[in-house]
Amino acid sequence: MSPAPPVPPSGGPALELLVHGVGGVTPQDMLDDPRTVRITGDEKAAVFRRTDDADADLHPERYRDRPIPEAYCWSNLTSGNGTRALWLLLLPFMVVNLAHWMRPRAKGRRTTTRLYGVLVRLVALSLTVLLTAAACEVALDLLAWQCAGSPACTRDRSWLGFLSSAQHGWWSQPGRRLSLAALVPAALVGLLWYLSNRTWSAYESQRPPTGEDASASDDSADDADEDTGEPKKHTVRPALGRPGFWYGRRLVARLRAAHTAAGFLTVAAAVAGAAARHDRGAGSTPLEICGRLLEASLVAGAVAVVWVVFRRGRSETRIDARIDRAAVRCLPGAALGLLALSMLYASWSRPGWVSGATLPGEVTFRVIALAQGALVIALAVAAWVLHRRARHARTAMSGLGGPAVAMLACALGGVMTGGVAQRVADWLDGPGTPGMDGEGAIPGPPVLLSWQASVIPVLLIALLVPAVVLGVGTWLAARRLAPLVEADYDEGHPDEVRTRRIAGTRARAALTDVAPWIVGIVSGATLLLGAGAVAGAWASGEVPGKAFGDSHDFVESAAEAAQAIGSWLIGLGFILFVTWGRRAYRDASARRTIGILWDVGTFWPRAAHPFAPPCYAERAVPDLTWRMCTWTKETGGRLVISGHSQGSVLAAAAVWQLPAATRRRVALLTYGSPLERLYGRWFPAYFGPVALSELRGQLDCWRNLWRPTDPIGGPVLVPAEGEHPEVDREALKDPVAYGRSGRYPLPEPILGHSEYQADPAFATERGELLDRIAPGIPQQARGSSA
Repeated sequence: MSPAPPVPPSGGPALELLVHGVGGVTPQDMLDDPRTVRITGDEKAAVFRRTDDADADLHPERYRDRPIPEAYCWSNLTSGNGTRALWLLLLPFMVVNLAHWMRPRAKGRRTTTRLYGVLVRLVALSLTVLLTAAACEVALDLLAWQCAGSPACTRDRSWLGFLSSAQHGWWSQPGRRLSLAALVPAALVGLLWYLSNRTWSAYESQRPPTGEDASASDDSADDADEDTGEPKKHTVRPALGRPGFWYGRRLVARLRAAHTAAGFLTVAAAVAGAAARHDRGAGSTPLEICGRLLEASLVAGAVAVVWVVFRRGRSETRIDARIDRAAVRCLPGAALGLLALSMLYASWSRPGWVSGATLPGEVTFRVIALAQGALVIALAVAAWVLHRRARHARTAMSGLGGPAVAMLACALGGVMTGGVAQRVADWLDGPGTPGMDGEGAIPGPPVLLSWQASVIPVLLIALLVPAVVLGVGTWLAARRLAPLVEADYDEGHPDEVRTRRIAGTRARAALTDVAPWIVGIVSGATLLLGAGAVAGAWASGEVPGKAFGDSHDFVESAAEAAQAIGSWLIGLGFILFVTWGRRAYRDASARRTIGILWDVGTFWPRAAHPFAPPCYAERAVPDLTWRMCTWTKETGGRLVISGHSQGSVLAAAAVWQLPAATRRRVALLTYGSPLERLYGRWFPAYFGPVALSELRGQLDCWRNLWRPTDPIGGPVLVPAEGEHPEVDREALKDPVAYGRSGRYPLPEPILGHSEYQADPAFATERGELLDRIAPGIPQQARGSSA
């Protein structure tokens, strides 16, 4: 048996736990030492120390005048593996998941807040149906139905020869072609299920160190806290401090089952619907009865999926490890069984059946577009009602940020799905133009997709106006800031070029604060133009170039140009997604850039869409919480958790999870922090002024550093109150010196968002925080005295 480690004195050592920001850095860079050693963790996320400090806990006398530095590296959770670059294709799912967390903070509106969560989950479900419908459009309609049914299309494509209607083979019947092609969208749904299940096991399974396990209580009390934001039968705690906030196994498993079933049912409806429509007009009574029974079963399955999505939200007041076995196991299996029956039913021999025109994808995409628009409008009404209850001037878009972001998610889904369909149709049609009579070998994709593509150039032209306004406004702001810059440095002989450069950096950094305005314009324009596209496709039933064929030549030419340009732009957008993903698979720098997107977008748990990229915070926050709890308990020392940029958000979330006894020995130092500027404005229910004030009230020691040149970080705007001083330090000068001097003989750079630790104020504030923490008694000392 090894001897017990020596007990440090009652004062204990001091530890600085560094947490990096977006994009990630190496532990060598964080600790400023080429020799580092991993203390705890794995290849995805770990705590590192300098090699010389590896045994620092055993020799606290060596660290009387400085803290022991540790670095928590979490970047591999988002950008470590090249295959994760393919997560870029899941961008619409990630964006709609953000909309769930953007609801305004409002107590007493239990029904409205529950409705808000349900509406976001339904929008997310519509995106899964849209993606699957697009895959069905490509595989079933364009390939199996239109191209395989047209000898002109299959003439130069030998790989489609066995499906060609001209061959009169076993596979030439339309129903059998559809059944075979259905394997493609079904495989896509299966792949999404597999990826979600795999990441669910790796990310949502990290148990926090606080809270209670689920008990056999009633379901109504269990799910009351997800959409209301307030627990029903428990003591009120800040949302991010609840034991089950970072433990979403139950909800993600439930949503994964529902979305998987929805995907399979969409494919089954495309296959069985085509065969049933033929049988109703063919006079075959047994097949007609089978078709009607199968369609009724599909409707029942769709109702069950919507009920599962509607019924339950998140459970946060405790660690709920239960799984809804009936929904998780039965629902996808039943949907897959209905898909198999649909394929068998469609494969039944129908010698007189000939594929012509197109499958009814036009109706499908029109219903999806209308449903998404209605859901977004209803979501905006719910968000407006909530915001009226708790108004705050800093809340982005007056509480309408969630609906606006949900609209952007739908638009992204439309661009990706429409881009695939349009490009495949152009490829199959060769030199012809799908949708134009006499020009193409196939009818082409649904007319609505062409109308949606046509509004993209109009949207881009409309965005030129706010872009020009922003450019002029930034130039004018830089001119107004120039005297303030010179006054800050009290320079006797100012340099006009230097002043203009600093003022311009400050003005450009302020553009972050107008992001809500830009998002609102884009979302509103997208909603209006999308409604116009649905109306145009519905009224005319033809692509824009033909719909305006009887109009003035200029109108007709403009419509054809918009259709052509929009079609290529929508296809180019999807191609860029794919090529960027392939480049990131091979290029580490590009992979790191994509990792930054996920660092910002996947901080939140998967509460709306289970196929979104996984939430890295469900691993990182428990890691940090466990480390702070165990280290302070073992050593009785003082700890300052030091977070930069996105790392400050992780640090704050981890501090919220700490037990009160541990929190008294922990200080929080944030710098370049988006806690209020981004998270507080866009996620007011979780990082708004009330939440940040609650965090300061629970934490005795918190200090925030910021620069006016930083485009991401800013003040947290938590004022002094009682014994608690103001959290924000006065703005740091950037650059630290205006011109040359004896101390700074060379020009100092404008750092903006980086290198906060190089500022002399950093070490000063860290030391003052540690001095304010009362040390505890280490566990070894308590054990020996007993």
